[in-house]
Amino acid sequence: MERLRVRWSEVDFHGIVFNANYMMYFDTAMSGYWRAMAAPYAKTMQRLGGDLYVRKSTLDCEGAAQYDDVLDVGVRCGRVGNSSIVFNCAAYRQDQVLVSAELVYVFADAQRRASMPVPHELRELLQAFEAGKSMVEVRVGGWDTLGTDAHEIRTAVFIEEQGIPTDREWDEADPDPQCIHAVAYNRFGMPLATGRMLEHVPGVAKIGRMAVSQAMRSSGVGRAVLEALMKAARERGYREAVLHAQTSAAPFYSRAGFVPRGVMFEEVGIPHIEMVRAL
Repeated sequence: MERLRVRWSEVDFHGIVFNANYMMYFDTAMSGYWRAMAAPYAKTMQRLGGDLYVRKSTLDCEGAAQYDDVLDVGVRCGRVGNSSIVFNCAAYRQDQVLVSAELVYVFADAQRRASMPVPHELRELLQAFEAGKSMVEVRVGGWDTLGTDAHEIRTAVFIEEQGIPTDREWDEADPDPQCIHAVAYNRFGMPLATGRMLEHVPGVAKIGRMAVSQAMRSSGVGRAVLEALMKAARERGYREAVLHAQTSAAPFYSRAGFVPRGVMFEEVGIPHIEMVRAL
């Protein structure tokens, strides 16, 4: 379910949402659907060797949204055919259905635009998601088993995206046998998020190097990695966890029960705040 607020540019001279904008709302919710499946759309389609193209869109308007309304837009997979997939969508204002839609997509070769059978992997993914099964597996272990995937994510997030110097990202703690790494994978085995945990002082675990692939932010995979690291810390007898949060990520850690301690400081040129939580 995707929550959206109607913007001024989306209404017509009657003050209600122009009908074509509902398709934009449903497309936005479709992006959220793929995030909820822990499947980065572009990488997933590349892996599957094709892409999804809209074949038919049908809207059923029962009411009208107005400027500044808060809408909840839902998507579910209704049917998977041989080469087509049907999605059912609805835009709600509180409990009232305003507009519903049926979107028919065809899986096709991205170059020739010729339809192909829906890959078995995609069919299974959709069925598992609609059945409420877990979309993410978090593996915990050492650098020898998880280092390649953790390195890939941290390079993309910290070095390429945030511009952290390479020599500031990698340290001697990563390969240390006492350092515990966690990596979240989707059902295709793609690494999505990572983090690590090591001893700060006796009895206190330090969680760090938390990174989530850009397409998967706000999907829950970061929280799954954090929970796995805290579980590993508890199993090792630590009573408290500490971390240095980028200030932009502080709300994420607050929702997980961490509280700020001390004043803001700068680390690798980025504002941080120390946060702690009892385990």
